[in-house]
Amino acid sequence: MASIRALIFDLDGLIVDTETPDYEAWQQVYHEHGADLPLEKWASIVGGTGASDFDPCDYLEQQAARPIDREAIWIQRRKYYVDRIGEQDCLPGVCELLAAARARGLKLAVASSSPENWVSGHLARLGILDWFACIRTADDVEKTKPDPALYLAALACLEIAPNEAIVFEDSPNGVRAANRAGIFAVAVPNPITRQLDLAHADLKLDTLAGLDLEALLKQAAAKPA
Repeated sequence: MASIRALIFDLDGLIVDTETPDYEAWQQVYHEHGADLPLEKWASIVGGTGASDFDPCDYLEQQAARPIDREAIWIQRRKYYVDRIGEQDCLPGVCELLAAARARGLKLAVASSSPENWVSGHLARLGILDWFACIRTADDVEKTKPDPALYLAALACLEIAPNEAIVFEDSPNGVRAANRAGIFAVAVPNPITRQLDLAHADLKLDTLAGLDLEALLKQAAAKPA
């Protein structure tokens, strides 16, 4: 039976809910053009970029049946998004879990499909940047989630085997990446990803608040290789 030595976290939608404001910002743009952005369309790119060629501007043009001012839309959507993002704190239970893991001597890492400046910026804003021994982002790999490259890079940085880590994810793309890297995957969906299929996770939780870390470590360590 393996001994769990590290916890690896996604950022967007897991540590901080950047995904709900992003979807809401695009939905606002769509509504102003008399269109709608279905969740299943948006969901194809949540948590990664490698699994879908969906482009929200292309789809908006299709729905509106006319050309759109992409630059103006980007500026409008970005302002709404940034204003909302600045209000976001750690999601429930995240900081408590990080503190408990540190107290137990576990290594911590982040593996995110977002750029490094976005990831480090949010972690610094939340006051937890220095808690992580490794941070791997879209800047470090050729393919992001659901490709396993980010998680394999995090394992290499931590100098551990796949069966010595636990991944915390919120999206199907992220869980698939963890699956393909051979790491025990815990799905903790947010308001957007709660409606998606996360059945391929090893464990699904409604929240990280009140998580029994010791029980989780035992469950993950007991998973057959």
